[in-house]
Amino acid sequence: MKIKAVLRSLFLAYALTGICLLLLAFLVFQMDIGTGPVTVGIIVIYVISCMAGGFLAGKITRREKYRWGALVGLSYFILLGTVSFIVSGSWDMSPGHMITTLCMCLGGGTLGGMLS
Repeated sequence: MKIKAVLRSLFLAYALTGICLLLLAFLVFQMDIGTGPVTVGIIVIYVISCMAGGFLAGKITRREKYRWGALVGLSYFILLGTVSFIVSGSWDMSPGHMITTLCMCLGGGTLGGMLS
């Protein structure tokens, strides 16, 4: 039951990520914004998606919500890293970038779980 909740929450987080990234790509195409705003947009999308997934996991499990939210954030990060590795064929993240992304995903998922 709890694994199913994490999988559902992870699906929500990735669906939200996909929609938001498509919207960001449309905005980049229409407005020709620079790389700075795009980077900030991607960071915001990661955090909000993990928060939404953690929130749903907390609502479903109703116990130790922050732990299940953190698990959703960790799963999000692992899947994100795995897909990036498969697509690019090499590990292209620096250790600092990897730690920052992990903290954003864990923090977003935990915060979403706590707010549920």
